[in-house]
Amino acid sequence: MTGVAKRRGIAGTVIDGVCRDTNRSIELDYPVFSANRYMRTGKDRVQVDVVGGAVSIANVRVRKGDIVVGDADGVVVIPKEYKETILAIAVEIEAAEDRIREATEKGMRLDDARKLFNYHSLQTKGE
Repeated sequence: MTGVAKRRGIAGTVIDGVCRDTNRSIELDYPVFSANRYMRTGKDRVQVDVVGGAVSIANVRVRKGDIVVGDADGVVVIPKEYKETILAIAVEIEAAEDRIREATEKGMRLDDARKLFNYHSLQTKGE
């Protein structure tokens, strides 16, 4: 399935469960995000729930047009109606984190750098 997905130009797969053959996914440079790995095949047990419709993955609703972003730390779903707002906040947080890293590399204490660059207020609702 990974090979077929890669050839069809699918960007990656998110599984609400376990997966196997992770070495093949790595060889193909095809990202697969799952709860864990397991050696048993999904043959005759995996089913398509819906194509192009909304699904729930780990109790998170994912709809057509939502943005799904994953890395080694996990996966996040950004609802399409909030993408601009969330992108602006993410850019602001990343800039603050860069400034904090620079300050701590020059010897500033982490808590002082976070205060200086308002780090906690960037991730607090309503601020």
